[in-house]
Amino acid sequence: MSHNSSYARAGVDTAAGDLAVELMKASVKATHGTEVFGGVGGFAGLFDVSFIKNFDRPLLATSTDGVGTKVAIAQALDKHDTIGQDLVGMVVDDIVVTGARPLFMTDYIACGKVVPERIAAIVKGIADACLATGTALVGGETAEHPGLLGPDDYDVAGAAVGVVEASDALGSEKVVHGDVVIAMASSGLHSNGYSLVRHILAEHKMGYGDYSADFGGVIGEILLEPTRLYTGPLVDVLADENLRGVVHALSHVTGGGIAANLARVLPLNSWVEVDRSTWSPQQVFRVLTGISGDSLESTEGTWNLGVGMFAVVNAGAASAITLRLTELGIPSWVVGMVSTTARDLSGFEQGAKGVNGGAVRLVGNYVN
Repeated sequence: MSHNSSYARAGVDTAAGDLAVELMKASVKATHGTEVFGGVGGFAGLFDVSFIKNFDRPLLATSTDGVGTKVAIAQALDKHDTIGQDLVGMVVDDIVVTGARPLFMTDYIACGKVVPERIAAIVKGIADACLATGTALVGGETAEHPGLLGPDDYDVAGAAVGVVEASDALGSEKVVHGDVVIAMASSGLHSNGYSLVRHILAEHKMGYGDYSADFGGVIGEILLEPTRLYTGPLVDVLADENLRGVVHALSHVTGGGIAANLARVLPLNSWVEVDRSTWSPQQVFRVLTGISGDSLESTEGTWNLGVGMFAVVNAGAASAITLRLTELGIPSWVVGMVSTTARDLSGFEQGAKGVNGGAVRLVGNYVN
C-alpha cells in the first residue's frame, strides 16, 4: 500500500490537492510580473527586489489577516468566488495605509476536505484581487484537516509585503492642525462585524438563502458583497508628483469601527469631529439595525457604516484628492478637520489597539 493511499484512509486526499493546484495555476500566474521567480508550486515564493537599491532608506511593510466569520455565509450558500477579494482587501489595504506599495502576497486555506473546484474558486478570487491591486500572489498552502474541520468547512488567511521610501511613509507624525479628513466609500459590510450580523439573523430566524425585499435580494448574497479594494487608486494618488506629500495619513476602517480606527492615525492631543450628515449608510446597515432594534450610531464601533478608508490630507489638496479618488472609482468626500485646539474631549474615542493617538467622535445625523 502506498503512502498516499494510507494518507487517504486518514481522510487526506493528496490527489485532490494536486488537482486544486492545477485548477488555480492560470489565475495565480496572471499576477506574476518579471519580479517573480520560480512560478507556481515551489516550497517558497521568490521575488526580485533589486529595485529597492535605488531607495535611500527602504522600509518593508507587512500585514496578515483573515476574513473572519463571513466565510460561514459563503459556505452556507456554496458560493466561494468573492471571499478571496475580502482576504486581499483586509491584508493589502492595511499595507497601503503606511504609504507602501504592495509587492507580493501568500495565502493559507485550511479545510476539512479538499474540493478542488471550491479551492480553485477561492484562490481565483484572491488572484483577481491581487491583480487589481498590483500584488503578486507568489505562494500559498491548502491544508486538509479531517476531524478538525467538517467536510465543507474552511478558513482563509493571508500575508503580504510592501515597500516604501522612509521619507514617504505615512503616519500621525505628519498630521497637523488644519488637515482635512476625507472619507472613502465602502462597498458595504466588508469583512468586519459578521458575528453580529449572524447573531441578528439567527435571533430572528432568517436564513442566508431567504429572499428579502428589504435587503433587496437573497440575504446571503447581499451579505457576500466583496470588500472594496482601495490600494490601486491610493497607490496612484501617492505616486502622483502633483500630489506628492499632501497625503499625511490613511486609516483602514476595519475591526473597531469608525472613530477608533481614525484615532489610531492622529497625533496625541489632536481631535476630529466626523460629520455624519455628509453621507448615508447603505441599505444593508439600515436593514440589520432595523431588524435588531439598534440605532445606526450604536454600531459605529462594529461596522464601517459606509466608510471603508480615511485619508488625512493637506487642506489645500482636499478637493483635488476627492476628485481624483472619485474618478478612480472610489467615491470620496470631506467629513472633518483635524484640530489641536485645547478642549474637553469627553465623549471622544481616544486612541485604539495600543496606540495612544488622537481623539475622534461622530457628530450630527446620517442622511436618510
